[in-house]
Amino acid sequence: MACANFSFTFLVLCSCFATSFIACHGFPVHHNNPFHHRRHPRFASHNYRDALTKSILFFEGQRSGKLPSSQRMTWRRDSGLTDGSTMHVDLVGGYYDAGDNVKFGFPMAFTTTMLSWSVLEFGGLMKGELQNAREAIRWATDYLLKATAHTDTIYVQVGNANKDHACWERPEDMDTPRSVFKVDKHSPGSDVAAETAAALAAASLVFRRCDPTYAKLLVRRAIRAFLVQKLQSLHDYKGHADNFICSLIPGAPFSSAQYTPGGLLFKMSDSNMQYVTSTSFLLLTYAKYLTSARTVVNCGGTVVTPKRLRTIAKKQVDYLLGDNPLKMSYMVGYGPRYPQRIHHRGSSLPSIATHPGKIQCTSGFSVMNSQSPNPNVLVGAIVGGPDEHDRFPDERSDYEQSEPATYINAPLVGALAYLAHSSGQLEVLAASPIC
Repeated sequence: MACANFSFTFLVLCSCFATSFIACHGFPVHHNNPFHHRRHPRFASHNYRDALTKSILFFEGQRSGKLPSSQRMTWRRDSGLTDGSTMHVDLVGGYYDAGDNVKFGFPMAFTTTMLSWSVLEFGGLMKGELQNAREAIRWATDYLLKATAHTDTIYVQVGNANKDHACWERPEDMDTPRSVFKVDKHSPGSDVAAETAAALAAASLVFRRCDPTYAKLLVRRAIRAFLVQKLQSLHDYKGHADNFICSLIPGAPFSSAQYTPGGLLFKMSDSNMQYVTSTSFLLLTYAKYLTSARTVVNCGGTVVTPKRLRTIAKKQVDYLLGDNPLKMSYMVGYGPRYPQRIHHRGSSLPSIATHPGKIQCTSGFSVMNSQSPNPNVLVGAIVGGPDEHDRFPDERSDYEQSEPATYINAPLVGALAYLAHSSGQLEVLAASPIC
């Protein structure tokens, strides 16, 4: 559902790599970037550039608050315009993280961190999509600034999950309690506080050159959200990182990852694609770091090169985009065959434009339980994905496999930018700054 179980190991690695590398290198797209002199293959099995565009467009379908005139997902309308009022604080905006109408702070912060990290590592390859990626980040950080506006307090949730899940209604119609939850010195929450700080800090680097005033605000708020500790170099973490990488390599000593018969990394049945996209991004990013450092990973005597990591990551992304036993793309709107009945209230119910009248709380369940395709295509949404046997029923009620989420999409943005560039679909002739 909306608040998935993230891999703790992966989050720790994200924190280690993001803080140490970003602090040391800032904007990593330089003239000596290992991407600039790569020879591009003449043929790619997928249109990664199209997938990149759609993966970012998806976030517009998840927006809460007052939508801008530039909104491209036009079947969505304004929603949640009084969020925070019960606590006399402005919490309008941000993202609904999945297929319901609750705003959860932890996954929103994780999403923001991963979108920012994607831009920091691969933004120089995104070309025309870079501005859209920055706008997706800013929609989240504008909200996180509101959520951290009060000293020693972080507002971490808007909406009553139990009441919300008892309804199947559009966000524009929702009339369930918009309860506000917070963490402070009396009700601590170090995990969400740390992730919120990481999100604000990472995003500050995205805007450091484009909007330095905004970037400084993000940094100050990040410092306030979490106690800053002394940063260590990547070398201090490489042993732990290598062990994690080795656990993913099929056939390598100490490998512990499980894969489906079709080759998909499989961690758990609930929203498994979040692990696939996060791992793919991590492999490509670590391959970049290894290339820059002119080193490899040693897995118990088995040498794993950056090329091997890129090959594994590409195979995972290609599976997601349709190279799988079902020939099914798990990104909505990409390819000839993709999920038609995703677990998403706004996508499954008639839009305001076609049905202006209010759809009551329980009235929508007749649609939720039907076999009709969703009338509003949530372009770019990546669903939870197939089971351990590569099966996917495409049932709207099956939230484990059919629900999309921002934290599934966010890591894939950077991976798609790299793959689009490496396949010659996004040519970068010189060093491209991210601003």
